[in-house]
Amino acid sequence: MEFDKPVVGGPCWAELGTSDLEASTRFYTEVFGWRMRRDPRLASGGYSLAHLGDAPVAAITPLYQRSQPVAWNVSFAVADADAAANKVVEAGGTVIHGPRDIYDEGRFTIALDPSGAAFQMWQAREFSGAGVFNRPGSLGWVELVTRNPRRARDFYTSVFGWSVNASEWYTQWGLHGEDFGGVTAMHDRFPADVPPHWLPYFAAEDVDATTDIAVRAGAKALLEPTSLPDGLRIAVLRDPQGAAFGLYRSVQES
Repeated sequence: MEFDKPVVGGPCWAELGTSDLEASTRFYTEVFGWRMRRDPRLASGGYSLAHLGDAPVAAITPLYQRSQPVAWNVSFAVADADAAANKVVEAGGTVIHGPRDIYDEGRFTIALDPSGAAFQMWQAREFSGAGVFNRPGSLGWVELVTRNPRRARDFYTSVFGWSVNASEWYTQWGLHGEDFGGVTAMHDRFPADVPPHWLPYFAAEDVDATTDIAVRAGAKALLEPTSLPDGLRIAVLRDPQGAAFGLYRSVQES
């Protein structure tokens, strides 16, 4: 991701919904060195902000409904949450929560794309999103994992105005000439019961070493550290509660 701050239309935040807030906090603190701060307001239900230094980088939250899966969720910045929700519906998606105000911080929406992949939209007020990107332990890339890349392309370009940069082996999303994410097509290597989803990748100083730390802390490597044709080194892990996330390190960061 080339952005160093939230940009309207781009990813601005990632939050984990977990079945065990304390265990997830211990795990990610060990893996990324996050400093956690729980929101003291009763209505927040235990919402906890992860920091690198003084900068917020992600959140860990309890599950708010029994039907909610343990998963990482990606939020995209919008200028007007209500107008963006209307665009989602017009493009064939579904709004399942909101738009609603979150204290004075902003206005929040949860939606599904036409394939059922969940994503969030955030209209910033007092809180704009992640304070840093691309540093080890912070959000650096987002990837849509879907069984219908062509339909996804039509949907997301309509809703957010993203550009599409397609090579022989990968399709990337972009804004203002900067790529921030991509698309992976779900083929036979994905079990039939795995739904379409957004996968956040966190930057790592050393993908192999961070993978080792995560596995020792109870994670499972879904994709062992792998070098890609453009020089990126990535891994995909499942945390002890079942949420998938990625790691990456680029040539430019080496």
